[in-house]
Amino acid sequence: MLILRTVAETQSACAQSRGEGRIVGLVPTMGALHEGHLSLVRAARAECDVVVVSIFVNPTQFGPNEDFSKYPRTFDEDCALLEREGVDLVFAPGVDEMYPAGASTFVLVEGVSERLDGASRPGHFRGVTTVVSKLFHIAMPHKAFFGQKDAAQVAVLRKMVRDLNCPVQLVVCPIVRELDGLALSSRNRYLSEKERHQALVLHRVLRKVEEAAASGEKSSAKLIEVARSVFAQEPDVRVDYIAVVHPDTLEDIPDVSSRSLVAVAAFVGTTRLIDNVLL
Repeated sequence: MLILRTVAETQSACAQSRGEGRIVGLVPTMGALHEGHLSLVRAARAECDVVVVSIFVNPTQFGPNEDFSKYPRTFDEDCALLEREGVDLVFAPGVDEMYPAGASTFVLVEGVSERLDGASRPGHFRGVTTVVSKLFHIAMPHKAFFGQKDAAQVAVLRKMVRDLNCPVQLVVCPIVRELDGLALSSRNRYLSEKERHQALVLHRVLRKVEEAAASGEKSSAKLIEVARSVFAQEPDVRVDYIAVVHPDTLEDIPDVSSRSLVAVAAFVGTTRLIDNVLL
């Protein structure tokens, strides 16, 4: 497994693979890897000849009062996991490599970037689309793998790929959960034992909404009421948003008669967690 630190080295290695007719798959990450990330790596391994994983804690997607400085960084452990999974190349640049002095170009997907997490975290998706666009130019992947847990991110990136005619296929993989239903997240390691138990309410909310929809409730407003009643069982958990939206535009929809995304975000202690379900 090659570990490369520079854009030039990574572009050269990936260009060589493409030139040899090999299918290149990219898994962008910020490190602190868990089984959710590894499921993306395995999907890439199954579909591609060469698997590239980026490890870069991207400062431009963090707000001024967010957790950039304390975001978990476990590079050696991450590399050991990736080597066991048969990854070919790890791209692990520094901030100065990705954003050289004087860099002032950003990628912004207007509209969809201001919804869900974009409304709660202004500027977040501009940072995401900028860094992912850069990674696409550097690795030149045929396919890029993302998790359904970040449903809003997926919607933003799909629109970016369409709008900019990016020659890459986005592959979206299912949410990976603990046995008790908690969606895997690098931020779960921030939770105390008590908070870890409280965090299960996000999955309970989505299960109840799913059950209500399966029983015939189609009204988005009624489904949101169901969600709020379940969240009320954990008064220490602070709800950020509960939304029923179109999965591609992230716009609110009045009912779930067609394909729909139910998405929630909440603070458990100081840790912000997200989860969702497709109906």
